[in-house]
Amino acid sequence: MMSPLLIKLLEIMPKKVRVALVRKGVRGYIKKYADLEVNGLENIDNAKGPIIFICNHLSNADALILHELLKDSDPYFVAGVKLTTDPVTNFGMEMVKTINIKPNSADKEAMTNIVKTVKEGNNLFIFPEGTRSRTGAMIEARKGILLIVRLTKATVIPIGISGTEKVLPIRQDGDMGGERWQQGRVKVNIGTAVSLPAKEKDEAKHDYEDRCLTTLMKSIAKLLPESYRGVYGEER
Repeated sequence: MMSPLLIKLLEIMPKKVRVALVRKGVRGYIKKYADLEVNGLENIDNAKGPIIFICNHLSNADALILHELLKDSDPYFVAGVKLTTDPVTNFGMEMVKTINIKPNSADKEAMTNIVKTVKEGNNLFIFPEGTRSRTGAMIEARKGILLIVRLTKATVIPIGISGTEKVLPIRQDGDMGGERWQQGRVKVNIGTAVSLPAKEKDEAKHDYEDRCLTTLMKSIAKLLPESYRGVYGEER
């Protein structure tokens, strides 16, 4: 949590200086608070680009930690426009390449920008659930990811992250800028590329889309401890 004075000082600084200071601060927080374990980085090296990274979402720490881990891939992060309205979270947005999207709406401009960015050869990172889980367990994903995958034909790499909900917990009052870092263990598992299944004969479009979305989300779920899998547990 930043003091009002520090926020004001950062706001009046040149952006280049502010970004450098925030990046240094974030790296310091990650090193201090997150006991980090990472598995599967070789799966990125073996993948053909461009890549769409998909991951479960627990905390505002997710993108900050994953941005550091994936810096060699340098992906654009798809992020809710709400993050730009709070000065603290906006500082984080400035240090990450982002494409802003309006949640819970058919944001055609953002979708066009996303597809164009990937088709130009850039990597992309998206949280298909669209928001942070308040329980730590996976919630229903939104179907926008299917359109992106189909239109770009990019390689999809799943990532499962756990523990960030304890390192930077969500505040119940919704004050993202007031969230405080805490000590905790964070585990990141990077999986192998996942493909959408073929459509079965006479399969309804709605059923096929549900099956495709479940395939993508279960590729994330299998990288997580069982208690984190939520609606994408084994019974689905």
